[in-house]
Formats: sequence, structure tokens, C-alpha cells
Amino acid sequence: QVQLVESGGGLVQAGDSLRLSCAASGRTISSYSMGWFRQAPGKEREFVARISFAGNTNYADSVKGRFTISRDNMKNTVSLQMNNLKPEDTAVYYCAADLACSGTCYVRSTGSWGQGTQVTVSS
Repeated sequence: QVQLVESGGGLVQAGDSLRLSCAASGRTISSYSMGWFRQAPGKEREFVARISFAGNTNYADSVKGRFTISRDNMKNTVSLQMNNLKPEDTAVYYCAADLACSGTCYVRSTGSWGQGTQVTVSS
């Protein structure tokens, strides 16, 4: 399995931007579909964005047009650029490896999760 470590979270104001990074180790991510999920207090973890090994992307409707997922296979990293942040984006954000998409996207049983990074958006 690949090990994942997120970074880049923090406290920002509504309308600001943040860039989350996910560093992978143990295996190359080049053949994996990678993604981001988030979990707000009292809510279930939800899909945010996914990028396939070929570079195709999927986004949750709530973040389309504001968030951009990207990958750098040479550096073994995945990033999430978040623009025009809203208070409802406040959550712990998790990087994940080995996603599948059918309707929505989910992490396969053979996949991996990072430990999460907190994003807080104040109004």
C-alpha cells in the first residue's frame, strides 16, 4: 500500500484560497486514481475530487469551478487548489489512493488514506 501525508491546511477567511498537498511514499502513484475527501463535524466523509492515472478529473458539484485537483507523478504528489473558499468548506480533508467511480467516487478496499489536514473557513 502507498502511504499518504497531507499538508497545507489552515484557517482562512471566506473568499481566500488554499492549496493542499499530498505526498505519497512506499509506491509510485502513477498507476493509481487519486482523490480528496472531506469530513465536516457531525457529518459523513464525502467525495471532493478525483484524478485518474490518465489525468481525467471528477468533482463534487459543491466544489466545481472553485477547486482543481492535479498530480505530479515525478514528485509522487497530488494537490488540491481551493479558490473562493466558503464557510461550508470547513472540514478535515483527506487524500486517498486507488479510487473507483460509479455514480460517485469511493476508495477501493485495497486503497489508502492519509491522516487528514484541517481546513477552517471563517465568514
